[in-house]
Amino acid sequence: MIRWAVLLLAGIAGSALAQFGSYPRQEQSRYDEDAEKPWVEAAVDLPAFPAEENLREFYVSAAASNKFYIDASTLAVGADGAVRYALVVKATGGATNVSFEGIHCKNRSWKHYATGRSDGAWVKSPASRADWRPIENRPVNRHHAALSRDYFCPGGIPINSAEEGRNALRLGRHPNAI
Repeated sequence: MIRWAVLLLAGIAGSALAQFGSYPRQEQSRYDEDAEKPWVEAAVDLPAFPAEENLREFYVSAAASNKFYIDASTLAVGADGAVRYALVVKATGGATNVSFEGIHCKNRSWKHYATGRSDGAWVKSPASRADWRPIENRPVNRHHAALSRDYFCPGGIPINSAEEGRNALRLGRHPNAI
């Protein structure tokens, strides 16, 4: 009796396995389509040069002596999911640095696209500086980490719109930032 039960169970299991293995190949190809595709950066145009009235200061850290600003009018979320903006850094000694940059939230990296000149023109970054670099949360020069974590990539997810980013700057932190 036990022998018949074992044979019956083996037959049922074999039948189930045969049916499982006979699913059409389309199921596998549908899975392949859902697999993550490699990220492709969108084409980027340089924005208008930052204007004083559009600057929104953001907090970096208690150790930072410089003042950091985003030109809210240049803030954009690309079709590729990268957040781009014009950054203005005012040093305590009076120097001002202007750059156009981007943050790729998923890869936790940033990119320098251009430097602003004192005459209000942009100079594109040379190829040697135009690669995506990891965002490091260091005590000095941690503005990329602050922008990523506290404003534009809460929980590693990019903001949905420029308005959401402007609101985070206005509030002093994204509501979903950890």
